[in-house]
Amino acid sequence: MTDTPLQLAGDFAAPTREDWEVEVLKVLNRRRPEGKELTIDQAMSRLRTSTVDGLTIEPLYTDPVGPLGLPGAMPFTRGASVHGTSWDVRALHEDPDVAFTNAEVLADLERGATSVWLRTGEGAIAVDDVAAVLAGVNPAIAPIAISSSSDQVAAAKALAAFWTAAGATGVKGNLGLDALALSAVTGAKADLAPHAEWVQAVLAELPGVRALTVDVLPYDNAGAGDVDQLAFAIATGVAYLRDLEAAGVSAADAFGQIEFRVSANADEFLTIARLRALRRLWARVGEVSGVPSEARGAVQHAVTSWRMITRDDPYVNLLRGTIATFSAAVGGAEAVTTLPFDTAVGLPDDFSRRMARNTQLLASEESNIGRVNDPAGGSWYVESLTDQLAGQAWAAFQAIEAAGGMVAALESGLVAERIATTTAERAKRLATRKQPITGVSMFPMKDEQAITARPRAGVPANGGLKPVRDSELFEGLRDRAASGAKPKVFLACLGARRDFGGREMFTSNVLLVGGIDFPSSEGGTPEEIAAQAAGSGAKMAILCSSAKVYAGQAIAVAQALKDAGIETVYIAGRKTETGAEDTSVIDGEVFDGMDVVAFLGATLDRIGVAK
Repeated sequence: MTDTPLQLAGDFAAPTREDWEVEVLKVLNRRRPEGKELTIDQAMSRLRTSTVDGLTIEPLYTDPVGPLGLPGAMPFTRGASVHGTSWDVRALHEDPDVAFTNAEVLADLERGATSVWLRTGEGAIAVDDVAAVLAGVNPAIAPIAISSSSDQVAAAKALAAFWTAAGATGVKGNLGLDALALSAVTGAKADLAPHAEWVQAVLAELPGVRALTVDVLPYDNAGAGDVDQLAFAIATGVAYLRDLEAAGVSAADAFGQIEFRVSANADEFLTIARLRALRRLWARVGEVSGVPSEARGAVQHAVTSWRMITRDDPYVNLLRGTIATFSAAVGGAEAVTTLPFDTAVGLPDDFSRRMARNTQLLASEESNIGRVNDPAGGSWYVESLTDQLAGQAWAAFQAIEAAGGMVAALESGLVAERIATTTAERAKRLATRKQPITGVSMFPMKDEQAITARPRAGVPANGGLKPVRDSELFEGLRDRAASGAKPKVFLACLGARRDFGGREMFTSNVLLVGGIDFPSSEGGTPEEIAAQAAGSGAKMAILCSSAKVYAGQAIAVAQALKDAGIETVYIAGRKTETGAEDTSVIDGEVFDGMDVVAFLGATLDRIGVAK
């Protein structure tokens, strides 16, 4: 024992940014010829990345960004309130089977969920069934939120009627009125007229209820980036404030009637920063609107993103949902909904619903995430990202205001145009796997056993924003490959496994993304390899090996394959690795960073798989 505190880092000098830069240059210039070394600015530009909507991610953060502030105080970046307990675990119910949904509602509330969210309308719960699916629920204990993608007023009436019939006092929940989100989904002209009537009724009769939701999910489902989601949310909120002010509702009362429904995805830090930035932006709106300081905090209901959920290898969705749930909680969401992992396959069953519920309960009850206010606060990266998001989103919001506001932006197509720009950039990143999807575009399962789920009822196509999951780009390829006999591409592996192993693994994974089988050879003469390829029934082959082996064998093997009737021959790597002047016998290349979607689509074309 000693009275001197143990200093674990006491014998080490504190590294400086300059020390780090020296090490960076050592790594990046290791194989560069003399006189061609990168400068530190050039090195940083290579290490610096950007998000799909233009946010810059630095390789290292070393400086604090502005004053940190406190949770529950202006500008509310660190939280709308100070808390020491968990968030509201809000379970989504949308299955039109009344008996099943009622049983699941009660099961959720009995086993850890703290509130209920009902989605009504076409393909979901019928409005007339709202009371039935809530049978046995005590509304004085369990808050209830409702939403609809077809008739929001009818949904609000149904929930209000349930509360009235139950005779409960002190009910809490949300009536889900959001005319602009409905317009975004349906393409119909937005009708804000019911908002003021319902807000005034709620203020008079239901003090624990919020009438309005600013729902960002339709924009996220359609592919909006983080910046635009924030801009659309703030622009929508401002449109509602103006509308309510014209009806005689004060800004303070209007603020208390709005709840934001936001997306949370598997990009952990962007999700955390986006929730923090939304509070800052909304607090600024409250400040210029004359709302009392303590009432400017944005209440957020975070929902794990539907767009990130995959149909193929769906169990990976459990990981995505866990990261998104964690991010929403750390970001300070007051309520969180975790979508079941089989949501893209069909209607969730009891097991997938239980897993979604327990994801939150583990994070809350065992990991105790909710006991800490803004745990990411003070991180130089998170603070910088929050600042970037807030700044760019405010500029986008101003552009929407300059175009006439959110109502006009929807009607003119400005919202759709902004989303289209982002989705086009994201499609490139998805296709090249710069933005990978585990289990779908990267590391797909070869013999995946599909899960089953009750199909969702067909929903008529609307004229609004089209929801598209990121993985649909690849799922279409898998569907095409599964439409007939299993397509195959032969892998001609040259030399020993130490020569071809890495590229064989890479290439086989690329083919699996498109549902293509890959019989292969290991070593042998060009004639032996060609015979095996011809015997496999494949019409296309890909050479796999190292540059050293390619230099001695690639051209000869490629020619033998063509002579044996193989119509198309590719090489894993680059043609230049063969060292040959004439590489015309090799038809193409497979390499990291290529457009995998284009390659697989063209491959299915070449081997005769019908579209």
